[in-house]
Amino acid sequence: MPQMKLFGNSRSAARVAGRRKAEPENEPKEKKQKKKKPLKVLAIWLTVILCLEGLYFFLCYTQNSFVKRWRTIYIQTAMSTMRHQWMATYLLPESVIDEVLQMRIQAAEAVGDKESSWSTKPETTPTEPAEPDVKPVDTEVTELPTETMTQEDEQELARQAFYELFWELDQTTMEDYVAQNPSVLDNGWENININEAGLDDNGTSIMTTMGEQVLAINAKEEIMLVRVEGSGYRGILAIAKDPARLNVENSSGVGQFGQLTGTIAQAHNGILATTCSGFIDIDSQGNWGNGNGGLIAGYAMSNGHGYGTHYVSNPNFQYYRLEIHTDNLIYIKKVDKEVSEDCRDATEFQPPIIIDGEVLQNDYWVELNPRVCIGQSDKYEMLLLVIEGRLYTEGILGTDVNECAKILQRHNAVQAMNVDGGTSAMMWYDGEYVIRGSNPPTRYTGSRPVPNAFVYHKVEE
Repeated sequence: MPQMKLFGNSRSAARVAGRRKAEPENEPKEKKQKKKKPLKVLAIWLTVILCLEGLYFFLCYTQNSFVKRWRTIYIQTAMSTMRHQWMATYLLPESVIDEVLQMRIQAAEAVGDKESSWSTKPETTPTEPAEPDVKPVDTEVTELPTETMTQEDEQELARQAFYELFWELDQTTMEDYVAQNPSVLDNGWENININEAGLDDNGTSIMTTMGEQVLAINAKEEIMLVRVEGSGYRGILAIAKDPARLNVENSSGVGQFGQLTGTIAQAHNGILATTCSGFIDIDSQGNWGNGNGGLIAGYAMSNGHGYGTHYVSNPNFQYYRLEIHTDNLIYIKKVDKEVSEDCRDATEFQPPIIIDGEVLQNDYWVELNPRVCIGQSDKYEMLLLVIEGRLYTEGILGTDVNECAKILQRHNAVQAMNVDGGTSAMMWYDGEYVIRGSNPPTRYTGSRPVPNAFVYHKVEE
């Protein structure tokens, strides 16, 4: 059988086979590998580092008003507690921190030797009441002959007395609330007890003439709680009408261990309590931020008995003492002054924010923090203010002492001072906590143990 010739010759066959092998069907062509350019990579990293360094120096030293304000707030917030000072000292130059701390000296110098006197009429500016929708009820109590008084007359007198005591109320919204909830009058105007201040409550529809939402009214105990809120903060102002029933009360282990604010209040027949003195926040191993609340910082007095050691004032940190005297009035003075002979309760902290009706504008204590302040109005009511803060996911950061002064001034505060706030800031009312703490693990359970508390006592039966 003759052989078939597929290619002209073996050389041609080899060329065809080689071409097919070199160009197989559907096989992707190999990509050329890019050569790395180390100098280009290095240049990119150097550029990034230089940009970050430039940004760092800009944030540290710029005089741009917006950046400077928030830089100041950051430094003040970090330096306000021993536990967080590293956030400033590790990251920022000492000269920048010293510039901010110098503002603290200037703030103390601005207060000077001012102290409370109550000897002259306070220069308060009463808040103009909102124009009501209807003519307000005359709050002057009309005296009627007792032998001719009817049940309706007695009810009207009780009603007028109620509005005289709670002068802040917008009467239109109060009357509407009573109309919608008639059971609040089951025991008469003199025994109205409304409480919608709990953490799960939304408050009432009642308003004050200052535009604040009313959370609770207890006519028998002569107390009212109102919601205060503004940009980046919210809190509660408690107005305790009888100053004689407010005292500083100790934890059962003061000097050794602290207790929660509510625990202290319940042990002393209290219906309202807020935090009071600061404490040395260090544990037995020397760790800051882990103290048990027992070691009071500064001096305090409870029902005439003094304890603790006075703060030592210096140009860098000027402390003040808030005293409640036997005349049931608040007096504020520097800690280096002698404790008054007629002082019954006291605490030491800083700064004072209102003295004899004068608001003391402060350029240092402007960091946004949870706050606790105590004041007294020209009607001698005790004003207990607690501001929530550090609830970052909700935009609730806290506020500064100047905003606290504005809130208290709306209620005609004559004297007022900032006391221990921060993680300790708490308010307890009628068996429950009504303020959220800034520490997540104890946010709803009373925050931290403290050495003492301002306690407003129940009426003695």
